[in-house]
Amino acid sequence: MTKILLVEDDDSLGFVVKDNLEQEGYQIDLQTDGKKGQNAFQTNQYDICILDVMLPEMDGFTLAEYIRHSGSDVPIVFLTAKSLKEDRIKGLKIGGDDYLTKPFSIEELVLRIEAILKRTGKKTVANSHILHVGQYTFDSKNLKLSISGEEQDLTHREADLLSFLIQNKNETITRDKILIAIWGDDDYFKGRSLDVFITRLRKYLGKDPAIKLTNVHGVGFRLDV
Repeated sequence: MTKILLVEDDDSLGFVVKDNLEQEGYQIDLQTDGKKGQNAFQTNQYDICILDVMLPEMDGFTLAEYIRHSGSDVPIVFLTAKSLKEDRIKGLKIGGDDYLTKPFSIEELVLRIEAILKRTGKKTVANSHILHVGQYTFDSKNLKLSISGEEQDLTHREADLLSFLIQNKNETITRDKILIAIWGDDDYFKGRSLDVFITRLRKYLGKDPAIKLTNVHGVGFRLDV
């Protein structure tokens, strides 16, 4: 799955872009200022960076310069409210690959991303809804989990939870993080629902002994493959 670093300090725009790109099959790491974006870049691998130019703590141009000085050739797309020719030229001179002026359409952003992925030879998201976990194939679009010719139909909630666990496999994820990501909040009753769904997924994944979905007591859950 293509992983994108999105650094945008406008909460509403950041949420909309993240949500829409995730629906297109991308994995989005949203950060809200330049320093947080720098820290995220230092600890993760990304296929594309989408940087707002006007950011608190560290602006997008400075962050892009840091990325390039680190030796990375990861594609960079700038987002800006400015349409000045000088800014576009500055972004390209720093090493930016593309430039979008706000307001822009999500469709245009997706097309720009796909063009960059094609140009750089990186994997596109054409079949990003097909995920593999151990011996299982998971079709998140059609809500089907299959192994050795056997298929298990999933509910939308089961599929969303399994997708989230696969994206964070081999890592312990807190209950609160899962609940907020899948249910939107972390109240008690949704927590009880989470336990039920975890039990179901554990049963569905039980035909591959290399997969373990464990309860980390007092913390959350962990999908080990």
